[in-house]
Amino acid sequence: MRLVIQLLLWAVIAFLAWLTFDAVYRPIQFNKVKEQRYPKVIEHLKDIRAAELAHKEIVGDFEGDFDKLVQFIDTAEFAITQRRDTTVLDEEYKATYGVDEYIEKVLIDTLDFVSVKDSLYKGDRDRYTNMINVPTEGTDAKIELEAGSIQKGDNKIPVFEAKVAKSVVLFDQDKQMINMENQAQSVEEVNGRYISVGSMDEIKTTGNWPQTYGDQ
Repeated sequence: MRLVIQLLLWAVIAFLAWLTFDAVYRPIQFNKVKEQRYPKVIEHLKDIRAAELAHKEIVGDFEGDFDKLVQFIDTAEFAITQRRDTTVLDEEYKATYGVDEYIEKVLIDTLDFVSVKDSLYKGDRDRYTNMINVPTEGTDAKIELEAGSIQKGDNKIPVFEAKVAKSVVLFDQDKQMINMENQAQSVEEVNGRYISVGSMDEIKTTGNWPQTYGDQ
């Protein structure tokens, strides 16, 4: 009987030791996977943002259709310009008062053009055609992309948002750990359920990741 009790005690001790080990080991392994995957996703989001900002600069708005965004990158060009100050005769003032009057003006000269794909992606087509894909091995999920406008006073301001759920990036990880990750609230963490850049509700083009992952 004493032997049976000893065996039971050893079994309980072993079980408690395993629980303690698992409580420490699971978060460590989860964080390792997260720290490997999040930076890759964020690089894709940064590439999407760069394309959207180029589209806004050249076309005047953001693009919510990824295929059209890729077409734009393939064909669009940035203008290389130079600003210079000059003074010109105010013809209307002279005609009215008969006196020479000069006004200052800023002239913008177009010097050259450079393709968007070379400027942003060094001509690497695979990089920008694949930036919509979630870069996690074992999944063919896509980053969600949306564009539109919001009303501010009398003006419609273009906005865009690209996002992917953490549960998609961490699809093969412990569900309890993912739920805890979704509830993260810290300046050192990606807060909320999504890793995202831009917003459809406010005027911003920054990402929701902390500085530890690079520029927002």
